[in-house]
Amino acid sequence: MTDNHTPVPRSEQENLQLFNREFMPHIDAMYNFAYKLTLDEDAAKDLVQDTYLKAFRFINSFTEGTNAKAWLFRILKNTFINDFRKKSKEPPKIDYHEIETTYNSEDVDENITIDLRSEAIQDMIGDEVTNAINSLAVDFRTVIILCDLEGFTYEEMSKILDIPIGTVRSRLHRARTLLKQKLSDYARKMGYAGN
Repeated sequence: MTDNHTPVPRSEQENLQLFNREFMPHIDAMYNFAYKLTLDEDAAKDLVQDTYLKAFRFINSFTEGTNAKAWLFRILKNTFINDFRKKSKEPPKIDYHEIETTYNSEDVDENITIDLRSEAIQDMIGDEVTNAINSLAVDFRTVIILCDLEGFTYEEMSKILDIPIGTVRSRLHRARTLLKQKLSDYARKMGYAGN
């Protein structure tokens, strides 16, 4: 007889079936969350891959019948924070040899700087709401994504973020206030009356 907190050993086949049944259906939501945290496609893909590797590695600590999506979100969030802390302590790395090789090759496009500038301008002209969310500090962005885009409850968010429910509520309130401020001009331009 086991209590509710003791993981029940499963065979490799059972773990694989559990993984495919419980975790794989959430891969798109995981990528969306990762992208909104990293704001980079490749970094988001790497983050999701790391998350799923960790989920499979620690699958025996997952209790069947609990919220698999919340469990994955917590792993992803912790991985993101740990990677962010590690990278913030490292100096930026630039491969000057690669840059020199690229610009000295005969295949280089002489208008490349013009193209890069027009791409940057294209990126600035995006969805106002997405831009406003992306401009929030990561703590505020995370609660908006988890609550308003992913539909997690305060209790689930508290577990995912490992913070008290009161902190979830206050952080969400602050994030929504910041979004409202950032989007007030846009709302007026779109014809919404503002107070």
